[in-house]
Amino acid sequence: MKRKLWQAVGFLAALLAASTAVGQTKRGDTIADIPFAFTVSNHTLPAGRYTVTRLSEKALRIFNSQNQGTFALTNKVEGKAPESGKMVFHRYGNAYFLYEVWVSGSRIGRKVLQSRSEKELAGRQTEMKIAELQTAR
Repeated sequence: MKRKLWQAVGFLAALLAASTAVGQTKRGDTIADIPFAFTVSNHTLPAGRYTVTRLSEKALRIFNSQNQGTFALTNKVEGKAPESGKMVFHRYGNAYFLYEVWVSGSRIGRKVLQSRSEKELAGRQTEMKIAELQTAR
């Protein structure tokens, strides 16, 4: 009896892991190869390929293939629909902060709430530049 229970638990765990792997990218996700380390919600993430998934009206999940990442609170922003998806970063010297995420063809993007460290740099009158990165999807 115990053996059958453990087999069932093992099967369910494998099924859950497979569904999570398959479900990680879906239509509407943004995928980008980011060539620099960047900060989101006070978390600095290394350069790499990232998937951005909209979790709700106010939240995004940003993660890479090793499931390194974070969640970000956002606000809706409207503008001209980009032909391809894009990610917009604020750059202060060598420090990059995720600012906006746009899905290809959508007039509505997501603006990431400013992190504490970005607010500190902006408060010091540090020169800020915009860096736009076209996404793979």
